Amino acid sequence: MTSFWCESAWLTGGFARNVRLTTADGFIRDVHVGAEPQPEDVRLHGVTLPGMANTHSHAFHRALRGRVNGGGGNFWSWREQMYAVAAELNPDTYFALARAVFAEMVLAGVTVVGEFHYVHHRPGGKPFGDPNAMGLALRHAAEEAGIRLTLLDTCYLEGGLNGGGHVPLHPGQLRFSDGTVDAWAERMSSRRHATDMVRLGAAIHSVRAVRREDLHRVVEASDGLPLHVHLSEQPGENLACEMYYGLTPTRLLEEAGALGDRLTAVHATHLTDDDIARLGGSRTGACFCPTTERDLADGIGPGRALHDAGSPLSLGSDQHVVIDPFEELRGLEMHERLVTNERDRFAANDLLLAASFNGYRALGWGDGGHLSKGALADFVTVATDTVNTAGSLPEQIIYSCVASDVSSVVVAGEPVVRDGRHRIGDVGRLLGQAISRVLEPST
Repeated sequence: MTSFWCESAWLTGGFARNVRLTTADGFIRDVHVGAEPQPEDVRLHGVTLPGMANTHSHAFHRALRGRVNGGGGNFWSWREQMYAVAAELNPDTYFALARAVFAEMVLAGVTVVGEFHYVHHRPGGKPFGDPNAMGLALRHAAEEAGIRLTLLDTCYLEGGLNGGGHVPLHPGQLRFSDGTVDAWAERMSSRRHATDMVRLGAAIHSVRAVRREDLHRVVEASDGLPLHVHLSEQPGENLACEMYYGLTPTRLLEEAGALGDRLTAVHATHLTDDDIARLGGSRTGACFCPTTERDLADGIGPGRALHDAGSPLSLGSDQHVVIDPFEELRGLEMHERLVTNERDRFAANDLLLAASFNGYRALGWGDGGHLSKGALADFVTVATDTVNTAGSLPEQIIYSCVASDVSSVVVAGEPVVRDGRHRIGDVGRLLGQAISRVLEPST
């Protein structure tokens, strides 16, 4: 057993001081409030929070940070630049990039990530010798970075959707596709086993990328796994879906039997009131990615309305314009303030739930994301004496801290970050090297 003495901690029952968390075999075995520190304790000074969940990630998008601004455009023009990066990936370069990106997440306080994985094959669509080579690279990367992973194996069959129907795959999309639902399901099921640190989920890329007649087959093939989907990120998707199918994307997913508490709708930005009611009434989750949604000029989604309707909210960093779970949870609140002219649209506890427990649940780890007896021993400590946090009330630390204020990260009871340093070394250097290998493959 290992005991961690926390100067203060955000427990399921609320904020507490002088807390001892006793861990064994990757779980919290006991929680003692009002404990005096003992010589054998690992001392965590600051505010200890449940581990953060990054519910929606595309690891390779990290290579685009700081390189795709200027020249105007929108989501669709940005997407062409993303395809160019995807074309350069192979299992070796993807492992190196994902390992560094996942380590960056851990440094920021993220202890579980949902990787929305669709770069399956070689450029042009030919499978690798092991058809799951790219997914295995992500699994190994997560293991080395010390982060829990839910690999959301994505079905991606069509090139898009317009008012006249689905269009063929773009050359840059060929490596994303298995060709048919059956081929996708067969490849996915061959790697279905889970470990203590890795679990499998499934994803429908979007209603643009999977035809109406195939949606229900993906739902059936996912067979109880967490299921994720990009939903209504762009008005153009809604318009095309309504023109061709006569339904909103939400209604199309409902028709396919996708809505429910194992589905997470990512972005859910441009919804009708009826969409919100259907998602909330079915307890379908919604994952907001505020830093990406504003970077790509997607818009501001109806976070509070979905919450009130019954949708559990979670958060993701998506394209990783920044990796900072505190920026994402504040973004959820601040976007609401912008559109309503009201403060405190969400209570602090609601924001923390979105950043931790709800994300764990959406990724199939319902035993994590909270500090209580029997929970996964995943927790992060934020320093209270930095230039960002000095003077903040511990109970309001999430409104002032940033990723660099994380001093300690424990995953499965094992310290992965100590004194702000990751156990694998200089993460900035690893990122630079990995990104150079992708963007300058000949060097």
